[in-house]
Amino acid sequence: MATDSSNGEQKTTSKPPPLPSPLRFSKFYQSNMRILVTGGAGFIGSHLVDKLMENEKNEVIVADNYFTGPKDNLRKWIGHPRFELIRHDVTQPLLVEVDQIYHLACPASPIFYKYNPVKTIKTNVIGTLNMLGLAKRVGARILLTSTSEVYGDPLIHPQPETYWGNVNPIGVRSCYDEGKRVAETLMFDYHRQHGIEIRIARIFNTYGPRMNIDDGRVVSNFIAQALRGEPLTVQKPGTQTRSFCYVSDMVDGLIRLMEGEHTGPINIGNPGEFTMVELAETVKELIKPDVEINMVENTPDDPRQRKPDITKAKELLGWEPKVKLRDGLPLMEEDFRLRLGISKE
Repeated sequence: MATDSSNGEQKTTSKPPPLPSPLRFSKFYQSNMRILVTGGAGFIGSHLVDKLMENEKNEVIVADNYFTGPKDNLRKWIGHPRFELIRHDVTQPLLVEVDQIYHLACPASPIFYKYNPVKTIKTNVIGTLNMLGLAKRVGARILLTSTSEVYGDPLIHPQPETYWGNVNPIGVRSCYDEGKRVAETLMFDYHRQHGIEIRIARIFNTYGPRMNIDDGRVVSNFIAQALRGEPLTVQKPGTQTRSFCYVSDMVDGLIRLMEGEHTGPINIGNPGEFTMVELAETVKELIKPDVEINMVENTPDDPRQRKPDITKAKELLGWEPKVKLRDGLPLMEEDFRLRLGISKE
């Protein structure tokens, strides 16, 4: 039985979860694990699909409306007998028979979620309600990718899962921040009221191949700017910090959480902390030493510090990141060069 750690306390759920397909308990027929990944065409989602498809006992269904993630991210699996791709918006109900749901669907880049904030909060709230309804109907275990943004501009550093956050409920980022906070609330309410097996991952800044170029997130912006010979634009004051987790480490953490016995929320991220100026200097050194660094005005409600406390991930999941920033950036550079058609000098 999974444990509830929403407030740092360990409580068992009072209601048992619904049973999955009877085939799970068949003596003569062992069915494949049927896994739904919402947002599976996106950056993290497509890497998660790659990892899940490596297991020949998995059948993977991806539901995506391609708002931020292109179908091209999944081209290697299209036509595979254990893979199915559905063009679907999670704000509409979805009827499929699955055993696990990885619910990743949501714009995560400021450029996308500020472009259509109402759509963003509908995806977080109505989309999560629809996925929880599906999980309840078919007895599936569901994992929500929440975010470090639930901590807002934190007053505690680093941020443990017990911290309730410091979030502006009416700011330009609130559609994402508060949307994910409501999604977490819905997850635990379905868990307590209906016995749904839930998992919540609070993911911190993630980078790697397949990120959208110029998507408003700092790593992709800096690499794209450096490759084009443009100045790296650091938002003032440049001392604000972030922690960057390579996508393969993130996927490993999500799968460990799904397969484990703990509801979460659990922070999944790299505790290595860098200022924006330090990140810009690193990108400059590795990619284009002669590029300039320019300071520009900051956006509202930009968190000053962001660093995960991953004690729970280490203790409960046996997980910690392996890829260092200086090792991951060249892999992302190679991917960006290929997509931008820029050869290495």
